[in-house]
Amino acid sequence: MFDTLFSLSNILTMPFWFLMILLPTWRWTERLMQSVWTVAPAALAYVILVLPGMLSLLPLLANPQLGTIAALLGTPAGATIGWIHFLAFDLFVGRWAYLDSRQRRLHPVLASITLFFILMFGPLGFMLYLIMRSLFARQSNRMVATPASS
Repeated sequence: MFDTLFSLSNILTMPFWFLMILLPTWRWTERLMQSVWTVAPAALAYVILVLPGMLSLLPLLANPQLGTIAALLGTPAGATIGWIHFLAFDLFVGRWAYLDSRQRRLHPVLASITLFFILMFGPLGFMLYLIMRSLFARQSNRMVATPASS
């Protein structure tokens, strides 16, 4: 059962990643990604898997120990739940970065590169986006602060 759920879970997020990375300026991509509900299918899958065992998970998560968490994630159920957790939150962060990059008019190729890294490496991609965002903001500020020569 968990093998199937693990394999199918990617379907919950991959269409949105495809749109943000490969078709970032398409009108329908922008319209779809405006809705926070794009993350809901993965979040709902997570809730459905976690809710029945929440009372037994709570003590483990309230006082996390490396061995206990490793054992939990080392099971098919734990790995599937962890994977769907990654999928949901990476998509949430990717959606934010996509919308932020569109608002800041970051070049779509640069945004797509950082979105790919968010998809593949989560926090590493997020940090890359923040750096790119910071550099882009500095460049924009310099352009505004320096008057154009006549």
